[in-house]
Amino acid sequence: MKRTLIYTLFYAIIMSSCTHKTPVDLIVHNAKIYTVDAGFSTAEAFAVKDGQFVAVGNEKEIMVQYDAKEVIDAQGLAIYPGFMDGHSHFTGYGENLVRWADLKGCLSYDEVIERLKVHDSLYPSEWLLGRGWDQNLWTPAEFPDNAKLAEVFPNKKVLLTRVDGHAVLVSKEVLELAGIDPNYKMDGGMALVKDGRCTGVLLDNTADVAKALVPPMGREQRIQAFLKAQENCLNVGLTSVTDAGLDIETIDLIDSLQQDGLLNIHVNAMVNPDDETMDHFMKQGAIDKEQLTVRSVKIYADGALGSRGAKLLEPYSDAPETSGLILESDEFYRHVCQKAYDAGYQVCCHAIGDGGVHHILDIYSEFLKGQNDLRWRIEHSQVVAEDDFNRYGQYSVIPSIQTTHCTSDMDWANERLGSERIKNAYAYQHLLQQNGWVINGTDFPIEDISPIYTFYAAVARKHLDGTPTEGFQMENALTREQALRSITIWVAKGCFLENRKGSIEVGKDADFVILDRDIMTVDEQEIPATKTIQTHLN
Repeated sequence: MKRTLIYTLFYAIIMSSCTHKTPVDLIVHNAKIYTVDAGFSTAEAFAVKDGQFVAVGNEKEIMVQYDAKEVIDAQGLAIYPGFMDGHSHFTGYGENLVRWADLKGCLSYDEVIERLKVHDSLYPSEWLLGRGWDQNLWTPAEFPDNAKLAEVFPNKKVLLTRVDGHAVLVSKEVLELAGIDPNYKMDGGMALVKDGRCTGVLLDNTADVAKALVPPMGREQRIQAFLKAQENCLNVGLTSVTDAGLDIETIDLIDSLQQDGLLNIHVNAMVNPDDETMDHFMKQGAIDKEQLTVRSVKIYADGALGSRGAKLLEPYSDAPETSGLILESDEFYRHVCQKAYDAGYQVCCHAIGDGGVHHILDIYSEFLKGQNDLRWRIEHSQVVAEDDFNRYGQYSVIPSIQTTHCTSDMDWANERLGSERIKNAYAYQHLLQQNGWVINGTDFPIEDISPIYTFYAAVARKHLDGTPTEGFQMENALTREQALRSITIWVAKGCFLENRKGSIEVGKDADFVILDRDIMTVDEQEIPATKTIQTHLN
């Protein structure tokens, strides 16, 4: 009898210990979870407490060991780490949403004018602003002229930014305000002249002169813009963005909104390369707050391919009178690199043409010497000379690519570059092999903010309608695993956050996204139709 009682008590203790569950905030189960860990493993469930993953693994084990205030049955859907955009203009995108006419996709200059009429009627202002026009979509594919602006919008200050952000069309009122005439000269910039008069098209540094005249938005309007941008990002599964080039005031506003709990998306802010901004942040060292990272500086080597401002080693195939522009002096590049090197900051340089890439690799090599873990980046890396690919690996320079640039440009890039040079353009697989990883993003608002479109462009290299059927230079397509890593863990690594973000692993921030289909297994043509069911921030 005594022995039976002992066995009964022992069994009760064992059962009690087995049924005791650890309390957590959230359990997600019945899912196919792509952890994007080192082994690219999958799981069925995970538990979250205090904004971090505390367990990831088998469904039965998670459900037995943990008890949660909130339980999500994913009903077999696919779950991924929160998507991260490795190169964007988050604040500029927000400003576009509340202030600028959307000119993307216009198939003619006349369509641009019609959209501007509508915008001006809805939001009348001293300045008429628009963004997104692309003359490569028009017939003929020629730069516009501001004569029509004078007819339709007389005495109005008009500034229309090209889709790549490196060219603007402005009215004669803006030209006069900026002091730009047919004799105007500026290093790293250009005003297009026809029949002895300025057409209103300004490139790169000259475009910046006109942009600087636009009055800034007020604080409340900027807050509205940031919150709208955040809403749109979360709706497509983005939990973290890199904003490529910000001033002190903008970064401080982002920080204050995050501290107030209004802005919850993580922002990796690249600082502008003026001494005031660099000194302000670099003296603080690397800044790594819960939702804000500041440890990099953004510079420009050249312009864009679409406006022929990208610097090429040889002249443009369709415009042999030009080879593009280097935007700054070598003294400027060395000055910024030295400051960044001394402060432990990344340098992130926009370089699109093979001449721009070659030039900045030369500058980087003076500081990096050989392989390192400083993670200096070349943003875009769209055209690379054959002999320069291995220099990425030689100096541990990380390519920051935007795979939707390839699909946007592929219909006309061959005209710009010619049949031989095009082979080393948008060479993402070739670039990936240099260091074993790449950073992927959209450059939004230049491209759509959707990380699904980024993923699709990486693996299919086709337009959203599935053309061309054979894809574009498919030897440089990414595999689906590579593409997923390029918008999650590799972006995190690109801003030194790989120990906090980018994968679903114990101890990391619980950022994740649930999609309505599995982009890793569905037929390729189904990928662009994928919808976000839920985006979760830690």
